[in-house]
Amino acid sequence: MKESSAGIVGLHVTGMLHESDYAEFLPKLEELFREHGTLRVLFYADSDFRGWDMSAAWQDASLGFRHAADFERLALVGAPDWVVWCVRLSAFLFKGEVRVFSAEELQDAWHWLRG
Repeated sequence: MKESSAGIVGLHVTGMLHESDYAEFLPKLEELFREHGTLRVLFYADSDFRGWDMSAAWQDASLGFRHAADFERLALVGAPDWVVWCVRLSAFLFKGEVRVFSAEELQDAWHWLRG
């Protein structure tokens, strides 16, 4: 997302995520982890977001396990209830803070990440 800067990364997701989506952005994200150590990440799921196919879900879980200590803050914005539930269930894996925001609170989420 255009609001991203330095160690703050915004990801706007829509539709169904596939392994090819992860092949595109994972190398960039891994480079940012190497460069900054920890990241503050905003995951913005728009109203068309439907989730992950099995390959993408595996890629997402692998990323989370590899970098569980590297997410300083994670803002989940606009995600459907089932995604919020999954994130809350797995939040104990993350060393950093995790907060959930509604789609209408997108600017609040950016403010929290920068704070």
